[in-house]
Amino acid sequence: MATAKRLAGLLGPANAKVLGGGAFAQVLVGAGVAASATLLRGPYLAGESIRYAAASAVLTGLGAATGQRLRLPRGVEWLWLVGVAALGLVVFNVALVRGSASAAPAALGVAVACVPPVLSLAGPLMERRAPSPRIVIAAVAVTAGSVAVVGFGHTSLAGAGWAVVVFACEVAFTLLAVPVLGRHRAWGVSVHATWMGAVGFGVLGLVFEGPSGFTMQSGADWAAIAYLAAGTTVTAFLLWYSCVSRIGAARAGLLTGMAPVAAAVTGVILGGPAPSVSVVAGIGVVVGGLGFGFAR
Repeated sequence: MATAKRLAGLLGPANAKVLGGGAFAQVLVGAGVAASATLLRGPYLAGESIRYAAASAVLTGLGAATGQRLRLPRGVEWLWLVGVAALGLVVFNVALVRGSASAAPAALGVAVACVPPVLSLAGPLMERRAPSPRIVIAAVAVTAGSVAVVGFGHTSLAGAGWAVVVFACEVAFTLLAVPVLGRHRAWGVSVHATWMGAVGFGVLGLVFEGPSGFTMQSGADWAAIAYLAAGTTVTAFLLWYSCVSRIGAARAGLLTGMAPVAAAVTGVILGGPAPSVSVVAGIGVVVGGLGFGFAR
């Protein structure tokens, strides 16, 4: 109880429930790494299309059950939402797959770990505010800790290129949603992003894997699709965009440091080696950065 009270004090005026939701969203993303790897054994593009189509259907059903009205995009909103789906979902996942062929997972993990400092600077500018020095410093600390957790890993020139794409797409997933969160809210942005992602992956699947790719999923593939659709997509998207909408992209960006920590812990739970001293130290730095960033 005392720990919970101290944590509530550190959060200051921000809503602790919203922050907890954003952190849990990143935990789901990190824990979903193993499930995503399962899809690589089958028709990957078709599997991702099914995943996002299922997530869109669930989100639409949830909205109808709770009386939410889906607003159609208008004008430039189409560009923002298509950007979220095309870059944040389609290109991001393709870059992860292509990058893993020429770079160690740690190299791609470092690319994702570099996101907080960018969001700490670019987020406030998109929201027409000045960046906060405290948040920038905290973001650098979170990134340093995350890099210690995932390590560096070897990579080729092509792998480094794909890592840059992964980094840019991870930033775009959050920043491109900022201009449309006000009108569409977290639920609307999630619905539009997922159905657009399903269409994008569906087209790629038909071109590169053929129609049979949508029927060749194994039992393990369907289990991974179900988890990714319900957890990493529906739940994580709603929690993440709600967090960004409430506390801003800069402060929410600090929470992306939870993803590599969750991935490391999940790896141990699934039978991987015990974490090294550097990993434990990195987790401590991530926690310290979060505490500093969210302190009063």
